[in-house]
Amino acid sequence: MIVTESTRLIIREFEVEDSISLMDVFGDEEVMRYGDGVKTLEWVEYSVREMRKDYHVPGYGKWAVVAKDSTALLGYCGLEDLDINGKQEVAIGYRLARPYWGQGYASEAAIAVRDYGLHALKLKRLVATIDPDNTASIRVVQKAGFIYEKDIMLDTHPDHLYVFEK
Repeated sequence: MIVTESTRLIIREFEVEDSISLMDVFGDEEVMRYGDGVKTLEWVEYSVREMRKDYHVPGYGKWAVVAKDSTALLGYCGLEDLDINGKQEVAIGYRLARPYWGQGYASEAAIAVRDYGLHALKLKRLVATIDPDNTASIRVVQKAGFIYEKDIMLDTHPDHLYVFEK
């Protein structure tokens, strides 16, 4: 099911068959540098099945980012519930496979998902948590209109909290 679209992208629900293509994201050490490490195909397959459950409750989740011109799966962009220092927030997150970096796809996907959250889901506030060293990801949220709010501590590492409020 298509969730939303942009000029060059389709944002749709994941299908189980997408797991192989997602290995270009989760199996790449450089892509996962600011995450929790490289994952196995079994982990990705399980995660896709779990992501699909979120589409019904709470009504959002991580979605597949697909190029309109080639139908290539570029990565994911979506929304998830996140506890930030005891406050429940809806956070935007994204990761694209390395061949698609630096082409504006992440910003385009983030803007499309941001707009979907604000308009279709009637959310008033979205956040993004980003490692302070991840300058590329910081540029993505800034292009999507998010503003730095404060430094936070997530698990055992510091992050920047960026906010978009309607």
